Amino acid sequence: MPNTAPERKSAQAGNSAELAPLLQRLDQVLQQLALWLPPLPAPVRWDDAIAFRWRKLGGRGALQPVAHPHQIRAADLLGVDRQRRLIDDNTRQYVEGRSANNVLLTGARGTGKSSLVKAMLHKYHRQGLRLIEVDKSDLVDLTEIADLVAGRPERFIVFCDDLSFEASDPGYKALKVILDGSIASASENLLVYATSNRRHLMPETMSENLETKYVGEEIHPGETTEEKVSLSERFGLWVSFYPFDQDEYLAIVQHWLSQLGLSAAQMAEAHQPALQWALLRGSRSGRIAWQFARDWAGRHDTAVSSKPSQKATRAVKARR
Repeated sequence: MPNTAPERKSAQAGNSAELAPLLQRLDQVLQQLALWLPPLPAPVRWDDAIAFRWRKLGGRGALQPVAHPHQIRAADLLGVDRQRRLIDDNTRQYVEGRSANNVLLTGARGTGKSSLVKAMLHKYHRQGLRLIEVDKSDLVDLTEIADLVAGRPERFIVFCDDLSFEASDPGYKALKVILDGSIASASENLLVYATSNRRHLMPETMSENLETKYVGEEIHPGETTEEKVSLSERFGLWVSFYPFDQDEYLAIVQHWLSQLGLSAAQMAEAHQPALQWALLRGSRSGRIAWQFARDWAGRHDTAVSSKPSQKATRAVKARR
């Protein structure tokens, strides 16, 4: 062991010379690892959009702005006046800073559930409403999304379309946490609006309704059923949608034909073909009416101005 200052300096110099190649090699390894790691997400540019999508890139989630969100007016959604009023009241309370509920929209397909949520964004985005679309597979990131928007002045709606779960889905518990809060209180500027064809969101078996029949090692099957129903109950507002009758369906067809610029005579001719169109598809819904209107208008566009009106342009952007 060196005792003098020159000897100590010589030993330190020797150690530094030995460490230099090792540090250089380590730096090369770190550079190679950096090439394999996904890049850090860019900061969210909140002022660039009113709607966002949550997307996973390389295992990391990030908010991506939606450059051209659907411009759907609530007034264009016919046959759902009661449902529109309920959702509009809840959303208005929310953007005004008052208490409001998470919303579950359930029922018949094609009746305007998703469109009503988008219509709320169109109506209230100037008051600070923002929409974040999250796929069912990404619901496990809900707490991360909540942390990301916490403290922002905007009011955010997390939109989950066509929601349903299997028993093993990891997003099930994540959604329960964000709806009820965990040890942390629920965010004041985040609500969940979800659409589903199922009111209880998870499949149930007949055996679960027979509490006296035990399946596998489950001792209390009735509690399993209660657990599945409990997720729906965490939504403060349930809004149900029902199939349209013939008159409602035809009224929606006429509305869209008018928006697409057809004449009264062309609209009158569409009555019977519209009924046949719905019969072939086995459903009378707003979506079916919109699809027929597009087909009928496309086949009769010789009588429509080559420069579409503002109403027609708006209708083309809409989706039922």
